[in-house]
Amino acid sequence: MKRMSAFHFAAALVLLGTVSADAADTINTQDLAVRVDKLADGLEHPWAVEVLPDSAYLVTERPGRMRIVRDGKVSEPIGGVPKVSARGQGGLMDVALAPDFATSRKLYFTAAIANSQGSGTEAFSATLSTDEKTLDAVTPIFSMRRFTSGNIQYGSRIAISGDGTLFISVGDRGNRDRSQNWQDDAGSIIHINADGSIPAGNLFKDGGKALPEIWSKGHRNPQGITFDAKDGKLYTVEHGARGGDEINQPEAGKNYGWPIISYGRNYSGSEIGEGTAKKGLEQPLHYWDPSIAPGALVVYRGAMFPEWDGNFLVAALKFQLLSRMQRDETGAFVAEERLFKGEYGRIRDVVVAPDGALLMVTDENNGALLRISRAQARNG
Repeated sequence: MKRMSAFHFAAALVLLGTVSADAADTINTQDLAVRVDKLADGLEHPWAVEVLPDSAYLVTERPGRMRIVRDGKVSEPIGGVPKVSARGQGGLMDVALAPDFATSRKLYFTAAIANSQGSGTEAFSATLSTDEKTLDAVTPIFSMRRFTSGNIQYGSRIAISGDGTLFISVGDRGNRDRSQNWQDDAGSIIHINADGSIPAGNLFKDGGKALPEIWSKGHRNPQGITFDAKDGKLYTVEHGARGGDEINQPEAGKNYGWPIISYGRNYSGSEIGEGTAKKGLEQPLHYWDPSIAPGALVVYRGAMFPEWDGNFLVAALKFQLLSRMQRDETGAFVAEERLFKGEYGRIRDVVVAPDGALLMVTDENNGALLRISRAQARNG
């Protein structure tokens, strides 16, 4: 198999800082100047953000709270959120609005949940009350079939397909061998209907080789999952060990290698598994070495930044930046621009708002919701 190589793009990679700051920061990128507005702060380890129909923002906080940010004001916690296991990397994680949210008020979210066997990743559906004070009809729609001790590597993001089905990323829970067990949800991309049932087209819908909800295996800790709105392709970004963070394009029934193959190493420095390639195991589209600790992923399709059309935007925790990955006409990654390095803290989520602006949340004790828009040119 062809061996992928990490690129460093010494000439193309730019680390950018704040030019000026008053009510907002103006930052020069390779292509244009952007404006960064802080819409809210005082959030405790915010994990995800979604835009509501009236342009307010729904934000999750890892300790187990959902809040609404509207006109710069942060609401009281929304009631009805189930008790989460807010330990280590666990807690309340992703939230996604149903495509018909404007009329149904339905949403989905993921969380680390504890029971007598330990903890694991679960997904829920719910409806947001019209007064925005509580979640109603909270219903589990997916739960890992094996809960274990430990509090790391839960995943977990949600991507909604054009047909309304859900793709959910689940980490290996710190036990790497689980990623190669097709009768275990850990280290998998899960595909379910909105009510938790199994889609008729799932490759393993009848059980046997694999659990019926499994879409793909061999993932370590995928904390970003998204569809490209242009062609409908599914992509993930996932944490490696020491090096080996990856972008993958999960396809049904395929194995993405962890921990048999990896471009990372154990934290001791020793090699992982059998090397970087093996027949029958998929190669990443891209990997980072050293790791950037990716938090979320979106393929940019928006009106505000046409220069970035088709670019992959990856939130990064370790280096506190947003990675803008550029592709050529074949889809290969050819350059990287690193934005906001160290300016705002650990960037956990990045999404594209309806107007094409970017929204980010920072995973800090005093976390913030940020909006990135096009800076207006000054006259004269």
